[in-house]
Amino acid sequence: MGKRFILLATGGTIASIAGENGLHPGISAAELISHINTPRHIDIIGRDVFALDSSNIQPEEWQVLSQAVRQALREADGVLITHGTDTMAYTAAALSFMLLGENKPVVLTGSQLPIGHPLSDAPSNFLEAISVLEKAERGVYVVFHHKVILGTRAVKMRTTGFDAFHSVNAPLFGHIDAEGPHLSPAPRLFPLPARPDALESRVFLLKLIPGTSIETLDWVANAGYRGLVIEAFGLGGFHYIRRNLVDKLQEISAKGVITLVTTQCIYEKANFSLYEVGRNVLSQRVFSARDMTSEAAVAKLMWVLGDEEHRLPLLAHSLCGEMSENP
Repeated sequence: MGKRFILLATGGTIASIAGENGLHPGISAAELISHINTPRHIDIIGRDVFALDSSNIQPEEWQVLSQAVRQALREADGVLITHGTDTMAYTAAALSFMLLGENKPVVLTGSQLPIGHPLSDAPSNFLEAISVLEKAERGVYVVFHHKVILGTRAVKMRTTGFDAFHSVNAPLFGHIDAEGPHLSPAPRLFPLPARPDALESRVFLLKLIPGTSIETLDWVANAGYRGLVIEAFGLGGFHYIRRNLVDKLQEISAKGVITLVTTQCIYEKANFSLYEVGRNVLSQRVFSARDMTSEAAVAKLMWVLGDEEHRLPLLAHSLCGEMSENP
């Protein structure tokens, strides 16, 4: 007996058609399925959640999508989400936290060319995503160009190349070859939290440059942001001569801003124990993101702040493979 999957379509390049002003999403979930020669033993039905360029998919859409996924998981063995590539890594990370506790697989895929283009990578990505759904036990993944990437480790690295996504600071969860998917053991099952869809969108991402002014941090606090992700230098460096970002960070923390500090280096981790400046940064409201991607750090902080009272201690722990357990 074959498995039953539900496709949730959200738009993106994979579903785009040419218009007067360029490509725009215009192909429904049912039409996407009709373009693919799906295996006969697979039952897949399509549902349209929204039809958006992924640049317009924001925390409000994540909440709608997570609810649609949970409903679909009650009816099927797994869920396939087609999504634009530009913000796919953010959505995959957000869903990884919002779907904690779900015991079936969720796979996101898309393409660099529309499904109707003669050179499109959509059919292969679509079929490989289905093959992963057949084999995976649970978890949220990005499947793209023969790769299976944990949802909290995916980063888009190319704009036109078919090999668009890398797994950053973690090995691939799996790969697909002529023998089918080869997957790692399923991630541990974390209990489903209360109010799983609750998010706080007021999170700001700041990449430090030499000379970043302390007034920038004042602006973040005064603009009403409740969370701040900082891409610091190297292992977690801040300048504190002339422009003392360390003291200012503690000042906005006292005003209630929660900060998660990562490194602007794509690979490896932030380590605040090595240099004096790093040791002076961390506090009860300033946390290390260790080796998290910026996408995962933003998504996790939004999720934590959605229920700060119960989730704040979870910032220091890996919940769905988003960071190494060791500081």
